[in-house]
Amino acid sequence: MTLVLFLGVLFVAILAGLPVAFALLLASMALMLQLGTFSPDILAQGLINGVDSFPLLAIPFFLVAGEVMSKGGLSERIVRLAMTLVGHKRGGLGYVAVLTAIVLAGLSGSAVADAAALVSILYPMMRNAGYPEGRSLGLLASGGIIAPIIPPSLPLILIGVAGNISIAKLFMAGIAPGLMMGITLMVVWSLLMRKEDIATLPKASGAERLSAFKEGVWALLLPVIIIGGIRSGVFTPTEAAVVAAVYAIAVSALVYRTLTLALLFEVLVAAGRATAMVMFLVGAAMVAAWLITVAQLPQQLAVLLEPLIESPRLLMLVIMLIVLAVGMVMDLSPTILILVPLLMPVVKMAGIDPVYFGLMFVMNCSIGLLTPPVGTVLNVICGVGKVQMSVAVRGITPFLAAYVALLVLFIIFPELITVPAKVLGG
Repeated sequence: MTLVLFLGVLFVAILAGLPVAFALLLASMALMLQLGTFSPDILAQGLINGVDSFPLLAIPFFLVAGEVMSKGGLSERIVRLAMTLVGHKRGGLGYVAVLTAIVLAGLSGSAVADAAALVSILYPMMRNAGYPEGRSLGLLASGGIIAPIIPPSLPLILIGVAGNISIAKLFMAGIAPGLMMGITLMVVWSLLMRKEDIATLPKASGAERLSAFKEGVWALLLPVIIIGGIRSGVFTPTEAAVVAAVYAIAVSALVYRTLTLALLFEVLVAAGRATAMVMFLVGAAMVAAWLITVAQLPQQLAVLLEPLIESPRLLMLVIMLIVLAVGMVMDLSPTILILVPLLMPVVKMAGIDPVYFGLMFVMNCSIGLLTPPVGTVLNVICGVGKVQMSVAVRGITPFLAAYVALLVLFIIFPELITVPAKVLGG
């Protein structure tokens, strides 16, 4: 009854149009009334304590780094470098898009920002070259959702805090599946382009490749510094965020000379607004998470899923189906903050690796960013590319199917994530 009350109030409030953070607080108040412990003081203190977390400091600094990189002309330099490497191949602009998406994922950690950058730069080029519009948009959008998997990833930070999982381990574990997502997109794209008669670009000379590398090398060093620093133990993920922000500002201001004081102010304001929204949502979610524990909702859920606990793979399949359904109607961050505190105790009972679960959860939620009607990335690419949603949905379908197949493969063979994670994490 308590579980039904909490979820019922939450989803009714969301369907009524309340922002998710307020819906969470309303569901928490309903839960407190049910338990006979209602107190405004507890709500206020819970909001403050929910964001009083050292790992959460990484969010504003990674947001600053991502904003500086995206507005400092970095995306264009990465595209140019990828163009010199694979632009001459059949369907070359598609491979350029995937390589660019992987590199940008290591810089921003935001699916929406990466997808918008890819569409704004590459979509006009692909359209003018005669590539199918829907397929091009589908590839660009699908490339954008690699960002939440490859570090630095804001969703991995959120799931680390919500599920009490090591963020450093999540970062290391995200590298292999992120690269596999990129390879999957390239395979699907090559199959789609076999029957297309599209002119190829001339092959870049060695001098052109060297020039593009020299311009892009400063950007390429950022993920190396972040991953290398965390892997070697030089700094924590939170400290890595500070290093990333300082490095991004220094490179944009002193090397590329694209960052002015006016632009820096704009970047800080944008990052500040995004941080405020995320932190309020996190605070509300932590209040709900505490009440979920007090009301013993995970134990109630465990009773419902008890027949599956002895079969971890089947349990993961059921959980992933639930998350996929929720992700189609709810954005990535709220899905993480609502479901992870509820599911994590059940996952631990089944003996499932929390890092593996965290990666699978984020990947699943990222797929939801591509699905109508709420898919954030889907709506962004339609707006930036100025196309109808029906065109984008048709174009995304084969890549979406490939991602779901990859997700199923990870459920059947969790070692595809856990083994590389142990190797890279030391």
